[in-house]
Amino acid sequence: MNRFARIKDIAILNKETFKKDSFPIFIKYLDTGSLTKNKIESFQLLNAKSDKIPSRAQRKVFTNTILYSTVRPNQEHFGIIERDFKDIVVSTGFTTIDITDKIVFPKFIYYLLTQRNITDYLHTIGMNAVSSYPSISPDDIGNLKFKLPDLSTQKSITKVLSDLDAKIELNNRINRELEAMAKTLYDYWFVQFDFPNEQDKSYKSSGGKMVYNAELKREIPEGWEIKMLRDFAKIKKGTLITEKTADTNGGIKVVSAGIDYSYFHSKSNYEENTITVSASGANAGYVNFWREPIFACDCTTIRGISESDTLIVLEFLRMRQEYIYSQAKGSAQPHVYPKDVEGLKIAVPINDLIIAFGKKTISGNKLIANNIKQNQQLTKLRDWLLPMLMNGQVTVGEAEEKLSVAAEPSVEYKKV
Repeated sequence: MNRFARIKDIAILNKETFKKDSFPIFIKYLDTGSLTKNKIESFQLLNAKSDKIPSRAQRKVFTNTILYSTVRPNQEHFGIIERDFKDIVVSTGFTTIDITDKIVFPKFIYYLLTQRNITDYLHTIGMNAVSSYPSISPDDIGNLKFKLPDLSTQKSITKVLSDLDAKIELNNRINRELEAMAKTLYDYWFVQFDFPNEQDKSYKSSGGKMVYNAELKREIPEGWEIKMLRDFAKIKKGTLITEKTADTNGGIKVVSAGIDYSYFHSKSNYEENTITVSASGANAGYVNFWREPIFACDCTTIRGISESDTLIVLEFLRMRQEYIYSQAKGSAQPHVYPKDVEGLKIAVPINDLIIAFGKKTISGNKLIANNIKQNQQLTKLRDWLLPMLMNGQVTVGEAEEKLSVAAEPSVEYKKV
């Protein structure tokens, strides 16, 4: 049976705080900026006996505590503590919500509170606040009133949404691992020079001949040559977006200074697997990699002759990102031009090693692209399902069917 209830009737807001001398010795401090859409970026690790504790580090959390930032609700700094973290202290910038009603499922309330229409509503309240930035009070959250289904339905709806989130996170974790593997392989083969020799042993560690190179001021394997990056890759200035090159019918992603701005449809053909180096501003020199076709403006675009070349150049540039930024010039703001990248010197091995690197990394790169595409579809499905499930326009059974179709690996995925 459905019933209506306000948040403050089913939960305690800001249940407990740490007093000045009651902190655990070792603290994991979580501020609002380190939590977004239930993803913790990092904790600030502190020693209560030796470190200065931030004045906002006060709130206690428990298993199933919901955290909701009271500053700029539209930035979605919220989450739920689903396992027993030890020694967490969170910022007073969060309102903590601990469910007390036994027939209310905590994560269901988390999903209720994180609907886009709710965050927009709270942000509107915040915009009218007297403070210098949009902010809400715990009462603004506590007075929210919802229609709650029975506990069994709450759990069923929560499972559908949690399964979606879990699939998205699984894809993200696979992508992180694949990128880490490619980075490690590049480091072994092209930095430490421990690529497999003809006897399938590590080249340098097993005594492979090294020769000193004056340009790089270090030893490199015999037979390798030094090239300017412009001789190993195609380097161009990003295209200026105009009405002749793009319109707003969807399709091709536009990037500026390494940041995803919007989507456009192109009448021309644009290639996948493009490296960009941001041209200006705080992100000048930032290296990004786009596996889908893009328009690129305010950045330098780089592609290798082959996909293997591109993946090698990607790791090469990522390792030199800070150096590229340090070379940025400009009186008003730092600026990186194609010529700042073209002259970088890269040690190039025999072609067989480049091909071998590709054999070990190209399939992973395709899987990452597939996972990114699937996550885009799953995220759209989740954002659509969340309010539809909550207001009863979609049943749990219908949602599960849509999820099973969306989460089905594509043909591209199965081939990898």
